[in-house]
Amino acid sequence: MAMYDIVVADARAPRDGRFIEKLGNYDPNTDPATIVLDTESAFKWVMDGAQPSDTARSILSRKGIMLRKHLQVGVNKGAITQEEADKRYAEWLKDKESKENTVIEGLAKAKADDAKARLAAETKVKEARAEALAKKQSEMIAAEEAAAKAAAAEAAGEEVEATEESAEVVEAAAEAPAEETAPAEEPKAEEATEAAPAEEEPKAEEATEAAPAEEPKAEDKVKETPKAEGEEAPAEEATEEPKAEAEPAEAETKEAESSEEEAEKKD
Repeated sequence: MAMYDIVVADARAPRDGRFIEKLGNYDPNTDPATIVLDTESAFKWVMDGAQPSDTARSILSRKGIMLRKHLQVGVNKGAITQEEADKRYAEWLKDKESKENTVIEGLAKAKADDAKARLAAETKVKEARAEALAKKQSEMIAAEEAAAKAAAAEAAGEEVEATEESAEVVEAAAEAPAEETAPAEEPKAEEATEAAPAEEEPKAEEATEAAPAEEPKAEDKVKETPKAEGEEAPAEEATEEPKAEAEPAEAETKEAESSEEEAEKKD
């Protein structure tokens, strides 16, 4: 940033050459521009005939040096008094200072308003970002809740399927013993078929052996009782077969006794 010195120099010297006296400096980078000036020394050099450049003249005019020179010339000519010249100069300085203060205040206010507007804009942007972020988070939460509900529903469906499968397994297990018990009854039928021939064979033997005597018919009735009882186990067949063999022996003994009784009667 460039800053300039206000100096008194020989007109024949270059701009950045040797100077006689430094009166102050000028900073155009600020708003308004900053001017630091030794007004008394500047007024003396102007009254001595120093010729300011265009930029130096505007700076001196802003500080009232050119107005003070004009009033002092009027005093020197007797147009006005020194008191009146000083009074006019003081009033001008006061009015100039108030105007500068108004400008500075206006610039400060504009700067503050600009900062406030930028802050409000930034706040709006932040609020919009926060709202978008909250909306995104709410959507994510809703999606997670929906996924959790779907997972829970799927788990519930799997549990229902598992219970149905277990129920089917239990039913199948219950049907399996029933099927196992049903074939167990078939051997009884076989036993009945086996017992029937076993009982019929002794009957045939009894019929042949019991021809001489009629008494064994009672025993035949006893043998017929197993038919009324129904189908029996093979163990009963084993017990009935010896009876069939023992019956001929009893018939022979009875025949022998009957022959003996007939012989006795004859005697």
